[in-house]
Amino acid sequence: MQALVGAGYTAFAVNPLQAARYRERLGVSGAKSDAADAHMLADMVRTDAHQLRPFAGDSAQPEAVKVVTRTHKTLIWERTRATQRLRPALREYFPAALAAFEDLDAADTLELLLRAEQLGQPAVVTAAHAVSVRALVAVLATLNEQVKTLQGQVGAHFGQQPDAEIILSQPGLGAVLGAPVLAEFGDAKGRYASAKAGKDYAGTSPITRASGTKKTVAARFVHNDRLIDAPMTQAFTSLRVSPGARAYYDRQRARGAHYNPALRQLANRLVGILPGCLKTSTPYDETTAWSHHLNEAA
Repeated sequence: MQALVGAGYTAFAVNPLQAARYRERLGVSGAKSDAADAHMLADMVRTDAHQLRPFAGDSAQPEAVKVVTRTHKTLIWERTRATQRLRPALREYFPAALAAFEDLDAADTLELLLRAEQLGQPAVVTAAHAVSVRALVAVLATLNEQVKTLQGQVGAHFGQQPDAEIILSQPGLGAVLGAPVLAEFGDAKGRYASAKAGKDYAGTSPITRASGTKKTVAARFVHNDRLIDAPMTQAFTSLRVSPGARAYYDRQRARGAHYNPALRQLANRLVGILPGCLKTSTPYDETTAWSHHLNEAA
């Protein structure tokens, strides 16, 4: 996409579900080919371009942040998977380790797991388990090292962004959480048709389905997986540092919302605050951000 935009073309990002539904308009046989899909997409742009959003390319700096933040997040996910594989391996022949070490991927834990004597299994089985655990420990040690390296790169790249100070002024956002917010939202002007579009992209806004007298409101499960973690973690952290966020969350709970829905509503509100700060180049202000909701409560 970036290459097409850079070459002067107008590109449209089409959701696969949109393409699948449009394909059904042209034929019901279920037949599919690359040539037919190319024709279908061209026809879709020809007739329904007014319903599509042109792809908005970001500048080079947020793209660089996106590269390091996505790699950093991927390594964290891989470390979690490796830790989950290590846990059942230890349960088979060294269950005491699970009781002794709360954090299996910590550096001290990994060092002890390599050196401690193993008990409880025949020698040949113990040796086989030891080989498996040693391999997983080596993977975790490498992942720990690279996660730490990438975290430094995330902070370095993020600190060079013009909007970094405004993003860091938001309650609950530091460099590690602020970097993916900048990278995934991007800095292209006009990317989102409305404030709600940005919330939809983040996955914090609910989905409303209404038919006749029936109306349901559900969580949005189709979202940017690399973005959703940041506003949810920000919302949790903001409860301790922002009186306005705390009061807003408490009101959701008082209305009967459970923990996760109330936290998601707070995250949705925080996602809506940031674009206004960026648009006006104004740092976050507690009174301005929550005055409307405080007046409603009063």
